[in-house]
Amino acid sequence: MLRLSTASLAGTAIEFYDFFVYGTAAALVLGPLFFPTFSPVAGTLAAFATFGVGFVARPLGSVLFGHIGDRHGRRPVLVASLLLTGASTVAVGCVPTYGTIGVAAPLLLLVLRFLQGLGLGGEWGGAVLLTVEHAPAGRRGLWSSFPQVGPALGFLLANGVVLGLSATLSDAQFAAWGWRVPFWAAGVLAAVGLWLRSSLTESPRFLELDDHARVPLAEVVRDHWRLVLLTAGALSVGYAIFYTVTTWSLAYATERLGVSRGVMLTCIMGAVVVKGSLTPLVAILGDRYGRRPLCLIGCTASALWMFPLVALLATGEPLLMFLGFLGAMIAFITMFAVIAAYLPELYEPRVRCTGAAVGYNLGGVLGGALTPIVATALVEQGGRVPWGVGAYLTGVALLSLACFVLLPETRPVPATAAQPATG
Repeated sequence: MLRLSTASLAGTAIEFYDFFVYGTAAALVLGPLFFPTFSPVAGTLAAFATFGVGFVARPLGSVLFGHIGDRHGRRPVLVASLLLTGASTVAVGCVPTYGTIGVAAPLLLLVLRFLQGLGLGGEWGGAVLLTVEHAPAGRRGLWSSFPQVGPALGFLLANGVVLGLSATLSDAQFAAWGWRVPFWAAGVLAAVGLWLRSSLTESPRFLELDDHARVPLAEVVRDHWRLVLLTAGALSVGYAIFYTVTTWSLAYATERLGVSRGVMLTCIMGAVVVKGSLTPLVAILGDRYGRRPLCLIGCTASALWMFPLVALLATGEPLLMFLGFLGAMIAFITMFAVIAAYLPELYEPRVRCTGAAVGYNLGGVLGGALTPIVATALVEQGGRVPWGVGAYLTGVALLSLACFVLLPETRPVPATAAQPATG
């Protein structure tokens, strides 16, 4: 289990590195480089729109790779998704800017960001299911939390590279070519990930299945549509919090408050380190006390913390901003540390790869794709403290809380016998 979980963690970290490095670039440089005819605010909005395309593609990727996972096994999904995401990320670093090829530049960004999202849409389902379905029933929360640490490591790696470049390059050098280096590095990371995953064995739960779903998506839509909608709504607050802290706040503080790029990246990365470190500990609590109680606690904490978060961010003071980010990340991981065990347990094994991944990635569209765009637009309508952003995030948290209330507990039920909720 340790070898399997480590390989899943490493691969997930690499794929999320690819995804996050685009978000950091969108917040810092893609607006002026690829949308120079726009105003600064409009350019940031346009860059965040290309960022959001990746989230729109993720549910499509979960359908595509979920079909492969439910029909042919979880392991092929891990290899194919990593190849697709890695190749498209390297290609982003090679796209000429608007000044060189005109409108074709942002169009190429859109296509490559779509392919990134398509690959990541399959990654989570494959990595989590392979781990969950190997794990003993009483420790599924703990072992499945390893892939959930991957996003934190991917984020830290992506932003660490950007922070290092920011410290060694001038602003002109970073805008000219420095921003491309993190994208090119994705090729090396993808090769490492493929090597780590080459020795993984297929899920025993999949091998035990006698009857595989012919069209998994059709079964999910027919029999589990209510469950998919509830899980998507429940998870939307996690995405909204994470991308508020890691993407929107970076653009807001550097553009509106004049905080340096290095200070912001350091504050955000510090909060993410704590979040990643707490993930296995919270997952152990999920194994002991259940998934749903922790999700309800985390969601309630999120609803209560959103206004303090934006107030602390608006001060522009590093320590206060860090405290705001830290509170948000703790609330976030209280939910998401157990999600990797919770979602697969909600679905029967024959459609688990499709159902869990579609619900997970639809939550990304609701929370991750829209939040940076909505938050940037709301800031333009408010004063120094973006209370509108706090109200929006609180509303998302309350929606998610209502969805978690309607979902069942799964912890006492073995993964092979989980009873699905039907619509």
